Amino acid sequence: MNDAATKIVRTYISLTLLSTFASSFIWGINTLFLLDAGLSITEAFAANAFFTVGQVIFEVPTGVVADTRGRRTSFLLGTGTLFVTTVLYLWLWQVKGPFWAWAVVSAFLGLGFTFFSGAIEAWLVDGLKAAGYDGDLDPVFAQGSIAAGVAMLTGTVAGGVIAQFTNLGVPYLMRIAALLVTFSLAFFLMHDEGFKAKKGASLKDEVRDIVSGSIEFGYRSAPIRWMMIAGLFSGGVGIFGFYAMQPYLLELYGDPNSYAVAGVSASIVAGAQIVGGMLVKYSSRIFRLRTSLLMASVVISSVALLVIGLVGNFWLVLVFLAIWAVAWSASVPVRQAYVNGIVPSEQRATVLSADNLLASLGGVISQPGLGRVAEVWGYPASYVATSALQLLAMPFVALAKRDNARSDKIKHGEDQSFQAT
Repeated sequence: MNDAATKIVRTYISLTLLSTFASSFIWGINTLFLLDAGLSITEAFAANAFFTVGQVIFEVPTGVVADTRGRRTSFLLGTGTLFVTTVLYLWLWQVKGPFWAWAVVSAFLGLGFTFFSGAIEAWLVDGLKAAGYDGDLDPVFAQGSIAAGVAMLTGTVAGGVIAQFTNLGVPYLMRIAALLVTFSLAFFLMHDEGFKAKKGASLKDEVRDIVSGSIEFGYRSAPIRWMMIAGLFSGGVGIFGFYAMQPYLLELYGDPNSYAVAGVSASIVAGAQIVGGMLVKYSSRIFRLRTSLLMASVVISSVALLVIGLVGNFWLVLVFLAIWAVAWSASVPVRQAYVNGIVPSEQRATVLSADNLLASLGGVISQPGLGRVAEVWGYPASYVATSALQLLAMPFVALAKRDNARSDKIKHGEDQSFQAT
């Protein structure tokens, strides 16, 4: 890897680390925060569903921003939006705001994350191509995954412990401060290389052209289409499985006010993310195809979620939480490399946003339903249902495997070659 490519990778890892660190202060206690604000279990997960509604609504418009105004602009807008909505979240908690207000702010919180989705990945891939990098992307995405895991590990533990000794609002103040730092560093370090923003076209024309390109290189590309549909089922699984774990573990632990336990449980997911990222470089020794690894991940994740719902033991649930998180974390960079290896640069950010849109849509549909299951029949039943939902992704990954995409084969050693089109 030459100096220019190394600089781009370092910037990507730094921004991933900082943005995840800023966000993760609240991840270990967010569900508890919503419940403490007076929302019911169903309302708390419905608020999370409105977050994903925001992602569904804004994915394409923000994809337009990334593809026409630049990946850097999109990232900065995302950071600023998260800053404002986090301030509003803190205010709603203080005044015990009504559910409709939580729904509106949650939707705009989703807007902030859609500015991120696809933009940072597209920025990395375009920059590496411009720098002459011709290696596989899996190891680079894995480094980003490890960095995100380290940030999440420290951020969630810090957020949970500090909430334990202060209150549930302080981690949100920490997030606000960290977002300011992230914005400042991205402003000076992030530059669009290997990408030229479109000029002269109207916004309507840009939306039409980019949506058309997204359809052509997304839905009409069979491997990406099947992978997107698989994400529709697994999208809601990840967010519900993670956030429902907070009150479920406190229920098993026997102390509803032990916020540090919720933070530590989230740190297990973060640690598993680090392990999962490290395992990626060994994947070619076990799997020849990326889709084979993804299918194995679906099976392991489904079994782990089923056991979490059935065992009813605090320590065993922690063990299978880690297994579920490792399987998921190991699959993420592999899936990123699979999709990025097919999509042309001009449509990359928008197609990736469309991919995230379907995953978000899955969350919109599943979260209120799974939250209702948890409220009526308990968290164990909701995890059994989540396991079944995860397993529904399997046939579509199998269909993607059947299409033999050029990015499916895992290369290694001197044969590594990522051809960004």
